[in-house]
Amino acid sequence: MSDLQIGLIALGVLLILLVLGFNWWQDRRVRRKMQVHFPSSEQDPLLGAGEMPAAPRAPAAATPAAPVQRREPGIGARDPDDDPVAAAAVPVADQAERDDAEEPDPASEVVIEIHFAEPVRGADLLPYMQSLRQIGRKPLRVFASTDRGRHRARLHGEESYASLQLALLLANRSGPLSAIEWSQAWARAQDLAERFEATIEGPDQQEVLERGARLDATCAALDTQVGLTLLLGTARPAAEVMNVARELGFANGGTGMSWLTDTGAVRFTLSRTDGAPLDAGMGGITHLTLLLDVPCTPADPRAFGRMVDVGRDLATRLRAELIDDQGRGLVDGADKVIDERLQVLFGQLEEAGLPAGSERSKRVFA
Repeated sequence: MSDLQIGLIALGVLLILLVLGFNWWQDRRVRRKMQVHFPSSEQDPLLGAGEMPAAPRAPAAATPAAPVQRREPGIGARDPDDDPVAAAAVPVADQAERDDAEEPDPASEVVIEIHFAEPVRGADLLPYMQSLRQIGRKPLRVFASTDRGRHRARLHGEESYASLQLALLLANRSGPLSAIEWSQAWARAQDLAERFEATIEGPDQQEVLERGARLDATCAALDTQVGLTLLLGTARPAAEVMNVARELGFANGGTGMSWLTDTGAVRFTLSRTDGAPLDAGMGGITHLTLLLDVPCTPADPRAFGRMVDVGRDLATRLRAELIDDQGRGLVDGADKVIDERLQVLFGQLEEAGLPAGSERSKRVFA
């Protein structure tokens, strides 16, 4: 082997070592910055002292650790930005100087930070927002900080922004955030950064995947849906079924109809058992399903019993038979037993930082 070949080999090894050293230095720099934004804790905010192994998400049938919360949106005092009437009552100048209440949720979302070298107009950013709504099967929310230091939960064309936060959901009923989904989110953040001369920061991939797996395991242990079936003796026109349901108090919603609380939250739903929209096709309806999605409905001492009462009334009006999810007729007193079990589940959801019917629960149990 000649001296030239040996020299070239040595030079190649040296270059590889320099690249590895530079990557290590960059990784260490990013971790330090992330620790400033997300300080480490000895206790997992969702699981408390113990950890649960990752498990596939599958809602249970009839039977069934508090995160450090920032400002969590919910039913109660509402941000005027979410209420057009209230927003109209706030002077435009005051709206521009207010922070939006809604923020990324560190217990259920992972955040990628994008910092612009110079403020960017909202009108220039808005065309790229559509591609940032969904990554694989995980929703992504975009938050921003204006050049005047105001926090925004949505972008406005007339404002300029100094930075963006991309908040990606860690887990939902499709499973935990996957490596492919995380890579896609990072690629879109990089594309945005390249277009608008920005830097990006985010946690290590392995850390993100582990957080997603822990959240998924927690949710899988608490995911419960309870159903009832209405067997119509003969096929009934969809219009007739929907009119009867409306007269009883159901409201249109999605592919089916919903029974609502006084505040407008969904208690349970009515839909065709085959999953098609209620008004789909020309054929009549023979099977209907009443479904109580426990984590997504507000806690109620008679959550199941209330659905049974409405189901019996609906069955009478439609001349149908009401059966449980095992295909059996309802036994007197069964609703009280199930409601007692659901109260335990409501308590467990609260302890896990996933209160039933909360915005966080509706995100991860979707």
